[in-house]
Amino acid sequence: MPLLEIQPFKLKFNLSSVLYLSLTCTTCFISHSAGAQSISYAQAEQELLQSSYSNQANQALQQSAQLQAQAMKGLGLPRVDLNVRAYAFHNELDVPLGALKNNLEHTLSQGVNNKIDETLPSDVADPLKDVADPLKDALQQPIRDGVGLIPDSSQVVLDDQVIRPTVSVMMPLYTGGLTSSAKEIANIQAQRSKLNTEQQQDIQRFELIQAYFNVQLQKKLLDSSRFNLKAMQQHYDNALKMERQGFISRGQRMQFEVAKNNAQRSEQNTEANLRSSLFKLNNLLQSSEITDLTTPLFINQQNHQNLNALLKTYQQQSSLIRKIQMDTQLANANVKAQSAAKKPNVFAFGEYSLDDKQNWIVGVAARYNLFSGIDKNKNIQAAELQRYASELMTERTKQEIETVIYSSYNELTSAQQSHALILANMQAAQENLRIQQLSFKEDMGTASQVIDAQNALNTLQSDMALNAYKYVMSLATLLQSHGSIDQFQSYANQAQTDFIR
Repeated sequence: MPLLEIQPFKLKFNLSSVLYLSLTCTTCFISHSAGAQSISYAQAEQELLQSSYSNQANQALQQSAQLQAQAMKGLGLPRVDLNVRAYAFHNELDVPLGALKNNLEHTLSQGVNNKIDETLPSDVADPLKDVADPLKDALQQPIRDGVGLIPDSSQVVLDDQVIRPTVSVMMPLYTGGLTSSAKEIANIQAQRSKLNTEQQQDIQRFELIQAYFNVQLQKKLLDSSRFNLKAMQQHYDNALKMERQGFISRGQRMQFEVAKNNAQRSEQNTEANLRSSLFKLNNLLQSSEITDLTTPLFINQQNHQNLNALLKTYQQQSSLIRKIQMDTQLANANVKAQSAAKKPNVFAFGEYSLDDKQNWIVGVAARYNLFSGIDKNKNIQAAELQRYASELMTERTKQEIETVIYSSYNELTSAQQSHALILANMQAAQENLRIQQLSFKEDMGTASQVIDAQNALNTLQSDMALNAYKYVMSLATLLQSHGSIDQFQSYANQAQTDFIR
């Protein structure tokens, strides 16, 4: 993710003039509106993670992926189905009867001949035996004629209606690794979904830090604008008295009037920014009553981070890196699945009829696809390229994260150093303003010098708040890139911490 860059801005007095009293009343209305709510950063983070829509959506997706992985655990066990077939059929068959007729004629002739032979005694005289043979021949013709009445073929029509319940079983014996690959993919997706939820929570924490402390920044800028307006109003009142007494000219007095008007315009602008930032924070937390934030902008005086340690450990901490590594594992499992699609499948099957006939069948079958219109070798090559691309993207993401860690660490250190210089300059600016005010009263200085000194002090007050916001956001960016942004709130409670109240 890109590093958030804070560009400090200088207050410029070039907006339209408004009444100071109306601005003050408007701000009081915001601060003391009915139902106002105070909240610390820790409370805001807890509320956001519990009630945000995106977090609830990611948790639902995580549970869905876990359930899908659990559903795949039984893949590879026997599949048992209860089947009920209800059907009617009509079938017409032409049955050839030629062979049947020949067999029937032969059987009848043989039977008659055997019966005649059995009737005659074995010791019968030869004249009777001579009579038997013609008798047999005489009976052949009636038998032949009778069998000839049977047609050479017959058409049979079958009509029936059947309801047949059965129980079937099929169990894969060998799938080439497709079953194990499907289980592996489901488990990886469940783990990846969990990491996606963690990453989304880290993004929400960063978004909350940005919104929460931007409100604090705008409040400090508004306080600085009010302080500047009050001071300019006082300078203008003094200049007006001195003009009436003849100590300064009208032009000098008008310089203070212009500065006062510019201060009023600046306050209006900063107050509008505060309202916008408050609305954003309330909208993020699904509220409309948050006006008081109890965790101020802060700067830790000591840097407890070690850059080398951060660069060495972020791969184990970062949910983004771990999720991308999961993508590589998914791509590798897909290569296995595509390779398994080329191999044969062997499965056992069986079926048992639940009707009164109780028919059954069992067996083993093998299936090997010869052609399906899909080039399986190219599918394997495509999966391997996806795995290679995932590995390259992982390395590229590591480079980007390392750059962000290095940059945010340097900005964090720079903000700490700037804070010490701003504190020193603040004392010098206060003293310079006091000297310029005395010089102007003694007619040894000009109005522009007093105004410049007042603006310089006001700019330093704004710069201190902006620098603290830069520190907070640099710290948040550093922790998020490292994968430990959940520890952010502990930095606001460390010893030797300056709070910008």
